[in-house]
Amino acid sequence: MIHPFADGGLSFDPPFGLRSNFAQTIVATKRPAHWLWRRRGVDLRPLSRHHVLDCGDGIRLTGLHTPRAGALGLVVLIHGWEGSHESSYQYSMACALHRDGYSVFRLNLRDHAGTHDLNEEMFHSARMAEVFGAIRAVQVLDAAPALFVVGFSLGGNFALRVGMQGPAAGVYPKLSIGISPAIHPRHTLEAIDSGPRIFHGYFLDKWRLTMDLKSEAWPGRFDFTRHRGSKNFIEITKFFVEDYSEYETLEDYFERYTLTPQMLMDSAAPLAVITARDDSVIPIVDFDGLYVRGSVLAYDLTAHGGHCGFIEDWALNAWTESRVLQLLRQAA
Repeated sequence: MIHPFADGGLSFDPPFGLRSNFAQTIVATKRPAHWLWRRRGVDLRPLSRHHVLDCGDGIRLTGLHTPRAGALGLVVLIHGWEGSHESSYQYSMACALHRDGYSVFRLNLRDHAGTHDLNEEMFHSARMAEVFGAIRAVQVLDAAPALFVVGFSLGGNFALRVGMQGPAAGVYPKLSIGISPAIHPRHTLEAIDSGPRIFHGYFLDKWRLTMDLKSEAWPGRFDFTRHRGSKNFIEITKFFVEDYSEYETLEDYFERYTLTPQMLMDSAAPLAVITARDDSVIPIVDFDGLYVRGSVLAYDLTAHGGHCGFIEDWALNAWTESRVLQLLRQAA
């Protein structure tokens, strides 16, 4: 099945040495984004302010706001699972957006970026109400004329749901973009379990650190004994749902954030999807039946790119940054 680029899309053709999904994924995660952007004259650190957001119902989330005078719009960035506002892909995208005239807010999801002590209940992927609360709070901070949302991996799933569900929650994005979005959680976890051991080990180490930090932040509240004994993410998630969520079964939980191509095309607000055929974390079969149709204004399926990679040259530039800027201009 061929999925063409949206009209006017920029092609992605990395050099030979950067074409493997492994290289794309690792380089995107490990590239020195702060140093690379300082060489270009962009440093967001002195321009950004940390905020603790009141998201309603006593929930607090954090993030970094980098305002821009006369901004073309406000872009809320949402990191992937176990990422943060400082993730290389997140910071680099923020620099590209700010340089081109946008205010940026890098939102941290619950229990990310060292915020395990802010909210007693644990993060899970169905917590949309607090994300909407955070976006509404950010819009009070920044009166830019238009709202855009961009997310990566699990954050891409959140970003797409902001477009799909936002208008009903009083949030009206002009465009929501999912980059390597994890739209079918069961398939994503199965891919991690069966995929390259280095990626499986990376996510497992991150999850174990989260368990340690949550236990330290709330002594006596959590018992992760049986969680620590498993190396299978489907099983780990099942234990988590049973012990620390409001859902009765794993399937009930997955259903809350599984997105289908038809759901995306029927979204209440405009969407765009960028993903790679060689992504070892997000099975490409999940996107079968997705077209530039209805609310999906762009669907870019590249041959290469890995997971949240899309590194286009040996200067370590990310093609997704140019593409996102083009999409935002088209949506304005």
